[in-house]
Amino acid sequence: MSSFKNAIPRRAHKERAQPQARKKFGLLEKHKDYVVRATAFHKKEQTLRKLKEKAAFRNPDEFYFKMVKTKTVDGVHRLESQVNKYTPEELMLMKTQDIGYILQKVQTEKKKIEKLTATLHSLDNQPSNRRVYYAEDREEAEELASKASEHSNLAASENLPSSIRRKTAASYRELEARKGRVRDLEKLYMDMAIQKELQKSGRKRKLREEELVNPTTKPVYKWRQERKR
Repeated sequence: MSSFKNAIPRRAHKERAQPQARKKFGLLEKHKDYVVRATAFHKKEQTLRKLKEKAAFRNPDEFYFKMVKTKTVDGVHRLESQVNKYTPEELMLMKTQDIGYILQKVQTEKKKIEKLTATLHSLDNQPSNRRVYYAEDREEAEELASKASEHSNLAASENLPSSIRRKTAASYRELEARKGRVRDLEKLYMDMAIQKELQKSGRKRKLREEELVNPTTKPVYKWRQERKR
């Protein structure tokens, strides 16, 4: 009997839309929307209930090491500042390791620049047929030399395939980028070296502008002479 009942097509009942008089209040909440909202509400309610149970059954004599490293600020536990958790010797060691890493990167970049420069130099100095020009005076010689150089560069560029010309241009861009990187790393290395020297013991002071022989934008320090025993 149930099979015959399910075989007969029945009308699908749909949820009604928002009445015309209540269009200004937005869409009418459907059952699926209510299910999502109710699930979220009960989840938050369950979380609050668990937290209340933990607070009710908490042991007041319980101790953990984080209690020593925190302090209460306006009723909120906050970690104490860990700025001075390293000794001066440890800070000096870390600074030395950082300077060594920067110096290693500078040397690596310089080696890559030398290798790239040698490759580009070999590409630029391709063997070509030479011609001998005779000039009567210096001006004519300079004019012939400029024309010969322009002609040789143009001929060399025309003889090369387009793919090689693109790779050569990319290599030149890479060379300039590596040179700029070396300049930045050397500047960073000098700044870190100065900061490392300033951390060492000894009386020192910053020189004023009128005391500088060669004025510069960077600060200059002078250490006082100490008698060695």
